[in-house]
Amino acid sequence: MNFVRRWVAAAGTAAAVMVAAAGGASGEAPEPVPYSYLAGLAAQAQTPGQAPAGANDWSCRPTTRHPRPVVLLHGLGNETVSWQTLSPLLARAGYCVFTTTYGTGALGPAVGALAPLERSAAEVGAFIDRVRAATGSDRVDIVGHSMGAAVSFYYMRHLEGAPAIARLIGLGAPYHGSTVSGLDVLGRWVADLPGGAQIVEDCGPCQMSPGSPAVEFLGADARLAPETEFISIVSRYDEIATPFATGMLEGPNARNIVLQDVCASDFSEHYGLTSDPIAVAEVLNALDPEHARAVDCRLVAPLLGPVIPPTEPGAR
Repeated sequence: MNFVRRWVAAAGTAAAVMVAAAGGASGEAPEPVPYSYLAGLAAQAQTPGQAPAGANDWSCRPTTRHPRPVVLLHGLGNETVSWQTLSPLLARAGYCVFTTTYGTGALGPAVGALAPLERSAAEVGAFIDRVRAATGSDRVDIVGHSMGAAVSFYYMRHLEGAPAIARLIGLGAPYHGSTVSGLDVLGRWVADLPGGAQIVEDCGPCQMSPGSPAVEFLGADARLAPETEFISIVSRYDEIATPFATGMLEGPNARNIVLQDVCASDFSEHYGLTSDPIAVAEVLNALDPEHARAVDCRLVAPLLGPVIPPTEPGAR
């Protein structure tokens, strides 16, 4: 069917985006931005571990319009897979954009966010310090997918990072722990085995069972960082950060957005959040609320993305 062909085409544009960013002629029109999780997988297959288009220009300086750099932090995965949509969009819009793969383990840079929360948060903090030093900015805005948001909150609360963060935009964050659609019982079973407790302690995502010591210590509450603005974007169809309300925060400085309340035809699940055009539009509005735009509703499929991808790249 025609819409299936569009989805496949969207996945294939990721490699073209990477090539254009690396060496396209300055007079050429920019490549289409992909709106599909499959595009991230395609980029990982083509250029494994490479930062996405638009990211990590260490000579970039924030502008009056966009006065803070934006740090994009992946969940279970890496920067290549997660940010093929938002990184080029933000760079084209004039933001200084930075990404990193943090918290790696035995699987190397192919899969980050595996390390314990404390180690991942320390790595993220060091990266943020580097971004601030390079750009001359006192504070940054963070867009964190899944564990990327939880790790950011850990950094803010327990590693004295709150003064450095102006906004934390979470996409499907397991702030209050996750049942992973019931699979967290396996983690509790492993923890009861000989040596199992250490295995769980050494694995960041494994620490995030609701009510666990790590989740209790994280203590995610926006009111603990009153000078930071928190925007939480969640999907009712999330199968990883469950129940989906785990991605919400309370406080006068917090705002929660349920994608299906914005657009009922958005069926994005957890991994599709970073490329979902509805979620992306909400991120753009959160980063630049003075120039917020109405969200253009469309049918969005899990993982595959929109049936009809946006034709305008979203620069503002």
